[in-house]
Amino acid sequence: MRTSAVVGAVAAAFVLIGCAGELSEEELIARARAIHESVITIDTHDDIPPNFATEEVDPGVRGDRQVDLPKMRGGGLDAAFFVVYVGQGERTPEAYEAAKAAARTKFAAIHRMTDSLYPDQIELAYSPDDVERIHDAGKLVACIGIENGYAIGRDIGLLEQYHEMGARYLGLTHNGHNDICDSANPSPRLGDSEEDHGLSEFGEQVIAELNRLGIMVDVSHASRQCMLDAARLSRAPIIASHSSARALRDVARNLDDEQLLALKENGGVAQMVALGSFVKEDPPEKVEAIEALRQEMGLGEGYAGWRTMSEEQRAQFRARMREIDEQWPITVADFVDHVDHAVQLIGIDHVGISSDFDGGGGVQGWADASETFNVTLELVRRGYSEEEIRKLWGGNLLRVWREVERVAAAQPGREQTG
Repeated sequence: MRTSAVVGAVAAAFVLIGCAGELSEEELIARARAIHESVITIDTHDDIPPNFATEEVDPGVRGDRQVDLPKMRGGGLDAAFFVVYVGQGERTPEAYEAAKAAARTKFAAIHRMTDSLYPDQIELAYSPDDVERIHDAGKLVACIGIENGYAIGRDIGLLEQYHEMGARYLGLTHNGHNDICDSANPSPRLGDSEEDHGLSEFGEQVIAELNRLGIMVDVSHASRQCMLDAARLSRAPIIASHSSARALRDVARNLDDEQLLALKENGGVAQMVALGSFVKEDPPEKVEAIEALRQEMGLGEGYAGWRTMSEEQRAQFRARMREIDEQWPITVADFVDHVDHAVQLIGIDHVGISSDFDGGGGVQGWADASETFNVTLELVRRGYSEEEIRKLWGGNLLRVWREVERVAAAQPGREQTG
């Protein structure tokens, strides 16, 4: 599935390199390598644990995690949004304080990586210009996104503090409703209603404050109505930092065609996510094998069990999951089908790429950051041009980020920081 723009670009490429069908495998790989090295590759969602950037979880050492600095270098992943994720809890003063403390722990961990442990290898970007400057200097780029607006509780003033700490997108919600909006996945544990109320009045205030500060509004995990409300109300383009196409995989976490079209109308970008269960439906046999593994390791339902596991247990779970995935693979080609669908529907300027690594992401061929090149290779196989691949791998995200900055800077009394 390719747009007329893609086909036109392919025709132009044929003039330079000849018919794609005549390229040998070696020539095709060489072309993909050249493109991969020339573009800035940005993954918009990579999770970290609370003890990130410590001796226990050292990002400078190649280990069991899907994203570390050696794997980023090896796979040509230039930039990553390291995520300040806070799980949804009760909406009480005590729980809000715990959520804020959890968020600050992860902010500190990311700064520890860039400021203390490996400043010669990776630098924190506060703006799109920073991303390009750091990349041009030969370093890896770290950015910060927040997953779940629960991290602010009901204290909207925290957004400015988080912006100063480097946050450049805010995921409005996660699994379970919060004070900002309803989730695509209501939490029975928290007594959430199945009815979709969309953005709350407080949520509308949060959108306005994000626009004022220059923080991107992220609608991944948001309910359908919340996403549509955000696209309508935000004065700046929005993003879906890690959501694929519901037309190809019917799960609540993916975006349906109406949502994708609303995002295009808003001027935003949908970062298709290479998380296997959001890419393709598993056969019953694989579902049974995964459930048996989860029960064996005491994971149960949802993410609560995962949060209590040690890094050693998580590594064991990932290894066992790789064995299952090899038996019933979901591949890079399956993932790029989602990119194709979104490009065909809303155009090349509104689609991007994300992994959700270390938070469940990964497909065969892009199982960790070291295999990032394989995504570019699949895009080249399908006839995407260098310029189109540049947009998909980060150009579109940087465009949105710049427009978010412009909207913030244009507001009376607002001085842009960072």
